[in-house]
Amino acid sequence: MLLEIIISLILGILAGTITGLTPGIHINLIGAFLISISTTVLTKIPTSYLIIFIASMAITHTFLDFIPSILLGCPDTDTELSILPGHELLKKGQAYQGILLTAYGSFAAIVIVIFLTFPLLKIIPPTYSLIKPITPFILIAISIFLILSEKNKIPALKVFLLTGGLGYSISFFQLNQPLLPLLSGLFGSSMILLSIKNKTIIPPQKIEKPKIRILKPLIGATLASPLCSFLPGLGSGQAAVIGNAIANQNQKGFLVLLGATNTLVMAVSFLSLYAISKTRTGAAVAINELMPILSKNILILIMITIFISGIISFFLTKLLSKIAIEKIQKLNYTKLSILILIILTIIIFLVSGLMGLLIFILSTLTGIYCLKIPVKKTQMMGSLIIPTIIWYLI
Repeated sequence: MLLEIIISLILGILAGTITGLTPGIHINLIGAFLISISTTVLTKIPTSYLIIFIASMAITHTFLDFIPSILLGCPDTDTELSILPGHELLKKGQAYQGILLTAYGSFAAIVIVIFLTFPLLKIIPPTYSLIKPITPFILIAISIFLILSEKNKIPALKVFLLTGGLGYSISFFQLNQPLLPLLSGLFGSSMILLSIKNKTIIPPQKIEKPKIRILKPLIGATLASPLCSFLPGLGSGQAAVIGNAIANQNQKGFLVLLGATNTLVMAVSFLSLYAISKTRTGAAVAINELMPILSKNILILIMITIFISGIISFFLTKLLSKIAIEKIQKLNYTKLSILILIILTIIIFLVSGLMGLLIFILSTLTGIYCLKIPVKKTQMMGSLIIPTIIWYLI
């Protein structure tokens, strides 16, 4: 039994590494595939082993997916905000620092969630009942705060409403993975096209450890992430915006917060599945399909998996980011950017169809317009926040 558990854990880490490093391939796709074959091909495999595989894959993915986001400008649906500060660090020769900052945040999140598991299991049920009715008003207050914190308030409001309107409009289309074309266009291809136009050249990258205090971003992530892990419509992106409103971080601190938020939201979603039977991530949905009611022993197994996967993933991120940075410096960045755009376009067409491709083009044009406006690019998170507010109110 122990050998099978170890094999499931290792296979999950390998799968999470592949999905994390491959733009456009999300763990949700792997989870959906597993569910589809669980009643046929995988009938002889105990459910607990599949759950270990999914949990380890999900946690590993939250570490590794920042590498393509920062180096290539290819966002996952949970890492879109990392592109902007990450790209700036890339142009300064500090991409490794940017990736490592997210890894620090993710690793700290693993430690935090292990220590807070018991308190969270007690807090989540009553908090869920208390917070759910006032969630849209919390989001409205945070949105107002974010806009008023800008020097150029009217342009900030324009970006927030424009991207929010775009995000809400896609809800009228029956798309598979609708956030893929939306966020890839706003945060990915728009930045890539501007890099091509400006003939961005990657400077020599320094393999140096960043110097930063991580306490404040961790506090922001810890306070915001549980809220978004059990309330519908809220994900890592919204959690990062809420967390940064609390912690008010600079470029590097924001990357720590993003890493911590991404991993915390994933880890706490498993606790929410156990405590209130709510699924707020694709991985939690997959586990719920395999085992609708989690036992205490399975939850303990999941938490052990999270801890071990997190430690291994941290060192994997350090190793693979060094290799990726070394390779990318030898490539023509303009040609690489064009290749990434082509691959991203093909993936979006295959996953979301022709309508997804049209949304991708519209989102890209909107992203280019917003990037030229002198406001914080987190205002583009209106694309997720406004639809969430409307979803709660109607």
